Amino acid sequence: MGRSLLIAAAGAVGALARHHLQGLVNRFYAGAFPLGTFVVNVSGCFVLGVLSSALTERYAVHPDVRTALTVGLLGAYTTYSTFALETVRAGEGGAPGIAVANVAASVVAGLVAVRLGITVGRML
Repeated sequence: MGRSLLIAAAGAVGALARHHLQGLVNRFYAGAFPLGTFVVNVSGCFVLGVLSSALTERYAVHPDVRTALTVGLLGAYTTYSTFALETVRAGEGGAPGIAVANVAASVVAGLVAVRLGITVGRML
C-alpha cells in the first residue's frame, strides 16, 4: 500500500506540473503546432533520462522511490496520448504537414532529451 500511495502522490504532482507548464507554453504560443504538449514530452524525456541514470547508477535510492518518480511523477507528467490525439486531429483537419512535423520533432527531440538526461544523471 505504501508504494501505491507514493506513486499516487507523485502522480498528482506530475499531473499538476504538466497542466501548468502546458498552459504556460500555450499562453504564449498560438500556432497550429501543439508546442505545449511537445515541451512537456521532451522535458519529461530529459527528466526520465536523468532519473534513470542517477537513481540506478549513481545513488542508492529505494526502488519504491524510483517507481514513484518514474511511474507516478513522469507517468502523469508526460503526455503521449495527447500527442497522439493532436497528431491525428492535425492530419484529419487538413494539416498533414503539422502532423508529420509533430511526430518527427517529438521522436527526435525525445530521443535526444533522454540521451542528454542520461549524461546529466551520470554526472550528478
